[in-house]
Amino acid sequence: MVKVPSLVSLSIDAVKRELLYGDDLLPHVYELPPELFDSLIKCLPPLALQKLQSEMPFKNYDDYDYASDNLKDGRKRGRNGNFDTAWKALFKLRWPNLASRVQPVDWQQIYWETHVQNCLDEAAEQALLPSFSGCLGELQISENILKYIGYVDGMSNSAADYLKLSYHCQQYGCYARCLRLQNVLCVAESCQLLRSSKLQSLVVRWIRSLEHADGLCKLLSQNCRTLTSLEFVHCKLSSSFIEAICGSLYLKDSETHQMQHFSISTSSFLETDPISLAHRLASFLSSGRSLCSLKLCDSHLDWNFSRRVFSTLLDASSSISSLDLSENNIAGWLSNFDWRSNVSLSGVAKSLQSLRILNLRGNNLRKDDAASLRHGLVHMPSLEILDISDNPIEDDGIRSLIPYFAEASEKCYPLADLNLEKCDLSYDGVTQLLNALSTLGRPLNSLSVADNGLGRFVCIRLT
Repeated sequence: MVKVPSLVSLSIDAVKRELLYGDDLLPHVYELPPELFDSLIKCLPPLALQKLQSEMPFKNYDDYDYASDNLKDGRKRGRNGNFDTAWKALFKLRWPNLASRVQPVDWQQIYWETHVQNCLDEAAEQALLPSFSGCLGELQISENILKYIGYVDGMSNSAADYLKLSYHCQQYGCYARCLRLQNVLCVAESCQLLRSSKLQSLVVRWIRSLEHADGLCKLLSQNCRTLTSLEFVHCKLSSSFIEAICGSLYLKDSETHQMQHFSISTSSFLETDPISLAHRLASFLSSGRSLCSLKLCDSHLDWNFSRRVFSTLLDASSSISSLDLSENNIAGWLSNFDWRSNVSLSGVAKSLQSLRILNLRGNNLRKDDAASLRHGLVHMPSLEILDISDNPIEDDGIRSLIPYFAEASEKCYPLADLNLEKCDLSYDGVTQLLNALSTLGRPLNSLSVADNGLGRFVCIRLT
């Protein structure tokens, strides 16, 4: 037997259609009793919900929960909370796999931010085609994306605008805080498209040309007061690129920036002589007061470049907590490092004091490097995670590090995770390591010695 729809459900469907096609009904919707209003917002598609929430008069927006002791706060919690619940449900419906990985304060904001990202990704695919020669803003948004936000043909006089990337960036770009941009989107036009955005985090991919770098610089300058995280992936960077990009992040009339997370991964540098590049990057790092995470991963860095960057961090006033130099070739980077002259007599360089994560995986480090590293580790009293996997340090290298573990135990350092995978260790070396680790004030959370030639007897030792 077919279920007969209730009068309430039929009315809600009618109101939903009217909200999509026009604004005439809005004043009357705001006068609905709370229970009907709540039922309505649970059924609205994103376009209608956005219209209803953004046009709501202030007196109606607060007029909801009369039971609270604090009348104003209680009212806001009531109606605003219902809107947030509706946006959360819409997010889960559209991106079920993402919903469990985000915990936003504002579900409306994260919904439209993710929507803008989808539009930009789709536009990038079209702009990469050899046949494309127009403006980014004129690119058409697919029917699949429009369907999710509730667009229907003929819903307004400006229906054609809904089809363009420019409309979605201009209407919803203000919600964008974290974006990922392909190189084809790193052009001057994107600054206009995203002019209402206040970006806090930006990931850029495949920057290869001067045009891309120039467009990116304009976008960075436009967001320099809010941007705190910048990541380059699959890029080719020169010293002039780095200088221009870093320069665009400086605050106006100041030689400082507020970058907290800076990353270059799976990229390469165009300089045959890395000294100039290292100098420019070091200058940028030293001018930061808030830098807490630096990642230079899989970027073909050598020992000289890494040593210069490390020396800069020692002299910088930032309190870095995470340093990732993995997948490079920096063997010898600390062999000639004079800790007595580079670390202040009063104790430890500020940047090393706060370092919690050090990742040196896959750098072709040898036993001599392990011995040099030991002298650095004792100046990292906050270190919790150390990863030196995929480095052939051998048993001699691990023996060089054992005095550090003894000192860590004595001084109650918080070391919790140690990764020594694929380090050419033998049963003897690992046995000595385990003996040293057994003296720690508290046991490690995790220890990995996988992919070493340990033999079957190590199983007995680990039990």
